[in-house]
Amino acid sequence: MAGRDLRALFSTNDHTLTAADAFTNRQLQWQTVGDALAEHLERIAAPDFDVQDLEAPRENVVNLHGVGGIGKSTFSRVLEASLTSSEQRPAQWGELALPHQRLLPVRIDLARSTGIDFERIILSIRLALAGLGRPLPAFDIPLRRYWEAAHPGEPLEEYLRRGLLARFTKGLPQQTQSALAEVAGALAMPGAVGSAVGQITTTLARALRERRQTVRALAGCRRLADLLEADPDIDTLSYYAHLLAWELSQLPPKKAVVPVILLDTFEDIADPRHDFERLVQRLVWLMPNCFFVITGRNRIRWGDATLQGQLDYTGPTAWPALADHDAARTASASGGRRQILVGDFSPEDCDTYLARRLTRGDEPLISEDIRSVITQCSHGLPLHLDLSVMRFLEIRRTGRIPQPDDFNHPFPALVARTLSDLSPEERHAARAVSLLDAFDEPLAVRAAGLAHEAPVRRLLERPFVREDAFALWPYHLHGVIRSTIRSADDQTDDRWTRGDWAQAAQRAFTALGEQWTTHSLPNRALLVACLRQGLRLARDHRLDLGWLTEAAWAYTADFVWEPIAPPTADEPTGAGLETAADALAELLSALARRQREHRARTAERLSAVIDASLLPADLTDMAFYYRAKADRDLGRSAASRDGMQRVANGGGRLAPDARRGLAHLARMAGDFPAALEAARTLGEQGRQHRVLGDIWWPQGDVGRAADAYEAARTEAEHRSLAGERAIAQAQRAFVTAFTDPQQADDEITLARQLLDGLDLRATALTIDIAALLRDAGTTLGLEDRAEVLRTEIRIAGLPTVETTLQLALAFHHAVRDDHQALDDTIRQLRGLTSTGDYAYYTDIAVAMGDLPFPSGPTPPVRWLDGEHPVRDRWRALVAARREGAR
Repeated sequence: MAGRDLRALFSTNDHTLTAADAFTNRQLQWQTVGDALAEHLERIAAPDFDVQDLEAPRENVVNLHGVGGIGKSTFSRVLEASLTSSEQRPAQWGELALPHQRLLPVRIDLARSTGIDFERIILSIRLALAGLGRPLPAFDIPLRRYWEAAHPGEPLEEYLRRGLLARFTKGLPQQTQSALAEVAGALAMPGAVGSAVGQITTTLARALRERRQTVRALAGCRRLADLLEADPDIDTLSYYAHLLAWELSQLPPKKAVVPVILLDTFEDIADPRHDFERLVQRLVWLMPNCFFVITGRNRIRWGDATLQGQLDYTGPTAWPALADHDAARTASASGGRRQILVGDFSPEDCDTYLARRLTRGDEPLISEDIRSVITQCSHGLPLHLDLSVMRFLEIRRTGRIPQPDDFNHPFPALVARTLSDLSPEERHAARAVSLLDAFDEPLAVRAAGLAHEAPVRRLLERPFVREDAFALWPYHLHGVIRSTIRSADDQTDDRWTRGDWAQAAQRAFTALGEQWTTHSLPNRALLVACLRQGLRLARDHRLDLGWLTEAAWAYTADFVWEPIAPPTADEPTGAGLETAADALAELLSALARRQREHRARTAERLSAVIDASLLPADLTDMAFYYRAKADRDLGRSAASRDGMQRVANGGGRLAPDARRGLAHLARMAGDFPAALEAARTLGEQGRQHRVLGDIWWPQGDVGRAADAYEAARTEAEHRSLAGERAIAQAQRAFVTAFTDPQQADDEITLARQLLDGLDLRATALTIDIAALLRDAGTTLGLEDRAEVLRTEIRIAGLPTVETTLQLALAFHHAVRDDHQALDDTIRQLRGLTSTGDYAYYTDIAVAMGDLPFPSGPTPPVRWLDGEHPVRDRWRALVAARREGAR
């Protein structure tokens, strides 16, 4: 469905351009309204339905709410047109399955700009019913009495004729006059007297009290006499809605209609005092046979019991379908199902909208690449799409061809629409939380620097604040609203200066740190979330590191490596490192991404952090240590040894880890006595048990190594170190696979379970190699599996892991007694260990095949108890597996 887009049409001299006010999607909202309307029609058709029952819960309302510019008013107008005529229904909307009843849509825009008041609302409804061609005396007579009292000397007919309601006036004056004449005749009042509304109403009230037979047609309206005797003021006028509902219920079947009343821009009457809202809510309550579709920016709070006293009818019992789920549980199973958030357009709908909005010869005027940029920046907000279309035409007026970069652009109008109906304190809180990716109520209060919570609680009810109940921090601003608040000048009197933004950033940063440091139990998810937001705040606003230093140490302590900062792979290494926060973000990002990047890239990024000299000494040590680890993985043993020695000599937090690194380097070089001596000094902080396991298994003492890894895993469990626990178990699975395939299967399963949710690439590869060892000697496509693994290892830049894979293949060929394959594998092993690191793997491989130990320029291996016991143990492992395979 599309109409003429007059704004666009009058923005260009191009007569070949077609500007259409495109309407897109909203099938779900259409179907939801249709389902609710069907339920309503079924309810009012039931024999026990009583329009005069003022105690029954009301379920005659659907509320569609959403941020300004999301398309609520457009939906309301299209809904009115679709209910008026099926020919005006959008093609994508299906036909509603409704009982055969005549619907009468009545749309009323409550925006302040329309000058609406309660009189106009109730007159609009009555005027829409004028098409029935008959008077409604129970309502019309009190209406006439009210009008003469409230507007002396101004006839209702004249007001309607010159007012904005002129399009509805046909027949109404005659109908109200007929109502007066009919009642006057029924009361046998003289003609001259009968023209005086006051006398008629007084006489009619008396007749109803006396139950006169002549007014029996109106006697069924039990509260008519009371309303005729009440003072005719605006408050009483709101109760006349009950009379109108009663008259509707008395219509004969051929005249019967069900009004569908669409109240748009509801936020403009929902003021804090609720004066206007009270009158409208009373009207909705007193007309239970009418169906109301209310559209506005905010949820309707009628189902909230805390409004008792501010409105007449409140709480989950009164409005079960408007209450939240918990409050409505005892009142109805339908809690909250009539509060419908009008969501963002999908990317596909955004593109469709933009393609149809401006066309030339049935072809989209806005190119696909520009539509893609607009769609991405809009976050699905239709108002952003609309503003982008106008920007497109504005650029064309200058004579320039619009380019995609022209539309990565904030619109101050979005801020104005968003902030216009917020109180000053709510605007203050909205700006503060725009600094945060996500937040909870305490975090928002602290970031805003407020002394009380009420403004934040009101802000959380706004539709541009989205909620994810299962998230760590449940609230976040709509994406385009957030980015626009932060980047566009809103031109309000209380707009923030640069200093205001800096102070808010510091408050938010401090509040994040307090949430992490004051949490009673270790919480990895909270740590990572605080780090992500804290790093961004510190980096964007040049804040001191503060609590980020301790958080960084906590993050690295467990080897889990969740992503922390956006990747910077497309930027030159070291680009943009201007502050300590920049450097720390790059450091942690490099550590996290090393599980998915080549180790050479990791070393390069860490070198840039070191060269920038922006971090304090302890965090600089962190960069040196992990660069040394990357160098070790890359086979750069000398560089790795220098880095580890520097950190160990510094005596800082990573000194035990660096000493462990030196022990690893000694082991890699084949100096096992030196590695063992270093390992015995490591203690719990230096992961002593795991290092001992790494030393024992090359000796062929895999049982002792398995015990050491089990001790390391148990120690990690006691210290709640998930990453270390997974590493130790992976190593235990690896060594067990040499001796007992059945037990290895259980160990591998456990290792995979412990690795689940962690990002440890080398450890995952170790488990895969363990699975190959478990199957060694079989013909289960093991060589093909090994080739796939080899590719993954090389992509990761982990040549040391490839040597382990090659050793596993040597074991497989030795068990199968395949001399040619074993010789080829040993030759490849020599190539992989030509630098001297892991050269003893070749010795182990020839021992497996009962071949002579090689001689050559490589320094001899220093085994713990000599080469012959090592050779015997490895040969025995091969023989045992070969025997078990028979």
